[in-house]
Amino acid sequence: MASQELKSLKIKTGVCKRVLKELQSYESEVERETAKTQKMKDNNANSHDIKQQENVLSESKMMIPDCRKRLETALDQLETALASVSEDLEKEEDVTVARQLVTNAQSVLEVA
Repeated sequence: MASQELKSLKIKTGVCKRVLKELQSYESEVERETAKTQKMKDNNANSHDIKQQENVLSESKMMIPDCRKRLETALDQLETALASVSEDLEKEEDVTVARQLVTNAQSVLEVA
């Protein structure tokens, strides 16, 4: 039973890590694309090229709310899994890693 709990916890931790990393990637992509768009406008680039770049930026921005929602779901599942961990497993490294990830994910979600 304990190994099944840890396995489930590891899976939920992995999902949460992946979605958190994906969210951070999209956020940095939006920053990069915003700077690129502004640079194109400052350099008086072709209006068609600017429009295409704005579309790229828009698509990147659209991914963030979806990713946040998936992170919230993954975080809820991870917190539920942590709440059901038996006392004899509290000292396991996987539990410590999961608790740290919960803290990190919560701070990322609070920022916005």
